[in-house]
Amino acid sequence: MFTYPKPYHVVVIGAGHAGVEAALAAARMGCQVALLTQNLDTIGQMSCNPAIGGLAKGHVVREIDALGGIMAQNTDATAIQWRMLNSGKGPSVRAPRAQCDKKAYQFRIKNIVESTPNLDLHQGNVTRLIVENDAVVGLETNMGLRLNTKAVILSAGTFMRGLMHVGKQTEKGGRTGDAVSTVSDSLKELGFQVERFKTGTPCRLNGRSIDFSKCERQDGDNPPSLFSYHPEELEKGGDDLFSLNHYSEEGMFHVEQLPCWITWTNSQTHDHIRDNLHLSAMYGGMIEGVGPRYCPSIEDKVVKFADKERHQVFLEPEGRHTREFYINGVSTSLPYSVQLDFIRSIEGLENAEIIRAGYAVEYDYCPPTQLYPTLETKAISGLYFAGQINGTSGYEEAAAQGLMAGTNAALKIQGKDPFILGRDQAYIGVMIDDLVTKGCTEPYRLFTSRAEHRLLLRQDTADQRITPQAREAGLIPDARWKRFEEKRAALFEGAKYIRETAYDGGKLEAWFRRNESRWQDLPEEMQSKFHMEHWGILESDFKYAGHIQRQALQIERMAKQENAPLPADLDYHAISGLKMEARQRFSEIRPTTLGQAGRIAGITPADVAVLSIWLKKRELATGL
Repeated sequence: MFTYPKPYHVVVIGAGHAGVEAALAAARMGCQVALLTQNLDTIGQMSCNPAIGGLAKGHVVREIDALGGIMAQNTDATAIQWRMLNSGKGPSVRAPRAQCDKKAYQFRIKNIVESTPNLDLHQGNVTRLIVENDAVVGLETNMGLRLNTKAVILSAGTFMRGLMHVGKQTEKGGRTGDAVSTVSDSLKELGFQVERFKTGTPCRLNGRSIDFSKCERQDGDNPPSLFSYHPEELEKGGDDLFSLNHYSEEGMFHVEQLPCWITWTNSQTHDHIRDNLHLSAMYGGMIEGVGPRYCPSIEDKVVKFADKERHQVFLEPEGRHTREFYINGVSTSLPYSVQLDFIRSIEGLENAEIIRAGYAVEYDYCPPTQLYPTLETKAISGLYFAGQINGTSGYEEAAAQGLMAGTNAALKIQGKDPFILGRDQAYIGVMIDDLVTKGCTEPYRLFTSRAEHRLLLRQDTADQRITPQAREAGLIPDARWKRFEEKRAALFEGAKYIRETAYDGGKLEAWFRRNESRWQDLPEEMQSKFHMEHWGILESDFKYAGHIQRQALQIERMAKQENAPLPADLDYHAISGLKMEARQRFSEIRPTTLGQAGRIAGITPADVAVLSIWLKKRELATGL
């Protein structure tokens, strides 16, 4: 075993969306970082859908951008279509979504990673984590290489003992063409609980074989609903080799959007699937892992929603320079021949040619209740988990976890306080609290309904909510911070101007509530006061001022309980009045605050009251 001569502060295992954000965050904060992947040609690859964002997911991408992450900017640089979902609904549930050029997205991420200071790349497959005195100190790879480090972030995606299924055929791998990782064997040896989940992907078609005249066209928004709060950082004039979109010297955003298409399954499609369910890997008993409830296979849709006569199918282009189409809505593990039959029963796809078959994949994950809110494992100091290893699904959820794990690993090495976002601060905070407090018995996916304070967590205010904390943690460079301060000042001046200016016979605050306001209807004097892009933020702030104030007061009232710290070494079995179940759950989860304790599954308000009384007695006795 050859020991690499350069010691690292952080080693990140896996170069998917979680691994990339983790490595970039730690490197940006001054750590020496190694990114280890089994294939350097697949850094940042979109393994499934060539899209970023969506309901709640779009909020997370904007939060990643507000924290200095790369996903939003990379999306804007390589997208081929943008849409603002729920644009006709309230601002708290509106969310951006974009179709990306799959290869351009991947190549641009790879170039960024390769160009980042403090960040080295290594190709190989981790075989063993090296732990001494309950702390990680290094790892070994299948290439006979040892890397020494102070922290490891494990973000192996679906590759941990991955097993792919097409009908009765199985093949080891977490993605077609890629090998598996055996690192879960090392995790079991270290005492971690390891379980199995399942996910799937649909077939891909050659666009030349699709009859689009029979499908419904779906165009993007014009102007596009960009993700990044700093789109001006995209290379002007398209100098960036891998960017499809760019700003001109005149400040105009140049982009050529491509359409998506919609069609529907029918009774014939459903008959093909029902008649062959026994050949499905999932319904034929080949798969033991639990699949995602909110992204079901076409087999699940036909069986569980038998009353539905049809299901929507989205035809999504994979890029600007390919004819490959992702067929969203028909994830499957049926045999190739059955896939071809049911696909050709769909209107517009009668002559479709499958160029990649759909398949299901089983993989190992570790129940996330084994983690602290920093995403560090409770059992091994310096070992962090991020992404699908924590039971989540989706690029966006993975990227956010990677960024938070990378940040907290760097802060711990630097001897600084951890960076934890609350449920009232960010969807990222909601997700991580859900994972480490409640765990997951099926692949976890974010929704706006998971956030009890979602009116405060709008996608257009992510930078105002969390960029200041990110700056303190060392994630935001000077140039970006200066632009943020300029925007914050402009919003302040805009709000002040609105409060002081009469319009349409009354105060603007009341006018906002009475009218569907439009930027172009405002007096020229007002337009000169603040930018058009700020108008939507101010409009929502004023329209929903009463609701926002009530949520803020509710959070303030709950803050004392929510933030009351619980000792890390608290012996819950020694607290009289707690039920045995509560003692066991508290000992397992080790909640860090009283608020977190109250959200643990199976815990009652009476259990929290006992803890609260114990804390008060301890405070009186010790003065702490």
